[in-house]
Amino acid sequence: MKRRAVLLAGLWVVAALAAPAVAYESVLYEKVSAYSTVVVTDEGDGLRALRFGRDGVRQSLVKRGDPEYLGLPYARTVMTGLALCDEQRRFLVVGLGGGTIPAFLRRHYPDAAIDAVEIDPEVVFVAKQYFGFREDARMRVHVADGRKFIEDVERPYDAIFLDAFGSDAVPPHLTTREFLGAVRRAVAPGGVVIGNVWARESNRLYDSMVRTYREVFDELFVVRASGSGNRILLALPRKEPLSAEEIVRRARGVSASRGFKFDLGSLFRDGYTPADGDGSAGRVLLDSDLAKE
Repeated sequence: MKRRAVLLAGLWVVAALAAPAVAYESVLYEKVSAYSTVVVTDEGDGLRALRFGRDGVRQSLVKRGDPEYLGLPYARTVMTGLALCDEQRRFLVVGLGGGTIPAFLRRHYPDAAIDAVEIDPEVVFVAKQYFGFREDARMRVHVADGRKFIEDVERPYDAIFLDAFGSDAVPPHLTTREFLGAVRRAVAPGGVVIGNVWARESNRLYDSMVRTYREVFDELFVVRASGSGNRILLALPRKEPLSAEEIVRRARGVSASRGFKFDLGSLFRDGYTPADGDGSAGRVLLDSDLAKE
């Protein structure tokens, strides 16, 4: 499934970047939208998956009625970023998918305000109709381009999850210094930006993405999602040179105090990859590059 110029116009949602396509029991829903072919599959054992195309990878994996279930490794690893924000009152999730990340946040942060941004209304439809996602007074979905939404933010967020992908790469307009500058302005001084990207082996722009994050943010930590090709970038808009041991301690405190069924400290300790976070082999990605694509 190829996406060319449309990547510049829209924001795409993916969850499991490196997960191979797997067999499924049946197709529950399929529709061609303005952005992709949205497919919902029955995975057996009460699980449902969102795919883009019948042969596409699992974008989200949901156990209906169980907001605790984060079946894809990256979805658990992104939560390590919660150890790096001073407050956990306002969350922004760019890319809805099946709604697993915002639903998990709602479960463990019932008083928080949660905004999710999704460009494809068909994805919003299946999240609600097939995956049990529900909005409420403090959790809202906005059908919009994620970049435009972030550029218009007036009240900053404590944590911003950037989880928008095409089948081949991060949409170019969501990789540039100008975009990340808008993200930095949209996050609170004590907050964190959590980016989900392909690893170097599958992503020729990996080092450039890391270098661009380093150009914009004051601190950056890279965490490997075990069992996948995802790298999670944890970016801070402030100087805070924390040791890995301190982050592990903080992460364990978050998962214990919030009642997570998995240990964030272990996920950070086992996945922390400082060697992947240099970015010196890359270049800073700019909006002016987009016209050359």
